[in-house]
Amino acid sequence: MWTEQACGKVILLGEHAVVYDQPALAAGLSRGAEATFTPSKNADEVTLDLEDLVMGITRSGDTDLARALGAALDALSALGATEKLTGHVRAKLLLPPGGGVGSSAALGVAVARALAHGALGRALTSQEAVQCATAWEKVFHGTPSGLDHTAAVYGGVGLFTRAGGWKPMRISSPLRVLFADTGERTPTKETVGNVAKLRERRPIVVDGACESIGILVRNAALALESGDLKGLGQLMDLNQNLLAGLMVSTERTETLCRVARDHGALGAKLTGGGGGGCVIAITHEGDEARVLDAWRAEGAPVFEATIACE
Repeated sequence: MWTEQACGKVILLGEHAVVYDQPALAAGLSRGAEATFTPSKNADEVTLDLEDLVMGITRSGDTDLARALGAALDALSALGATEKLTGHVRAKLLLPPGGGVGSSAALGVAVARALAHGALGRALTSQEAVQCATAWEKVFHGTPSGLDHTAAVYGGVGLFTRAGGWKPMRISSPLRVLFADTGERTPTKETVGNVAKLRERRPIVVDGACESIGILVRNAALALESGDLKGLGQLMDLNQNLLAGLMVSTERTETLCRVARDHGALGAKLTGGGGGGCVIAITHEGDEARVLDAWRAEGAPVFEATIACE
């Protein structure tokens, strides 16, 4: 029996602009997903249970999760697995599914890492984990940017571009990030597609917004490296304004951002594809409870997570 974990992810700044070759400032989270693989010679194939959600998934099933499991198994075979793998994976998410916090990628990395011990007799390298997670994520997101599963594998903080990949950054101290779940869900493929349609109609507006977001991201990276949380928060707020202009925010998202700022947040914005999902906020140390309580009063489920220095 082998148990493995993977990070969730948060995009601090740069959603959607990253699709158009701008950088995104992102990080792995202290919580994500966990998977345990128990091999069994008496089993016919690999089955997957996702705690509290679905049971008995196999690669022959007619769901995205079944197809993703098959893709991960095929990726492991391509890495050198020679014998048919049989047994059971029990997995659990430590983040809200569909909330824009990398739950799918975290699950894919954790499952692949756990299965690798049975399939290859060893742990995956980071590069191999990215390969397996890429195959997994393509099932859910078509042509993923790579940001989610890269953050899930490496953790820490990084600047990500589609062309250059993940460039790790060092920060002086861990950063606590607050999350509120809007309760709304829109598939990332849909919000990305909506921005693409808007760009077809108004290319100058969308390209200008994306370039502005890129500038905010680069300045936010400097603020984060220097420990300037006030500056980082202001840049997050500006990023949220631009995302709202790209029509990926919602009334619920805007309300939770406003409530956070009214109760001491240094900055607040959506994270991920938008159309709902989660709102994030940062505060000075000691002000977290005010924001979380205000969100709870709005009926939003909340949680916290930490971004590690490396």
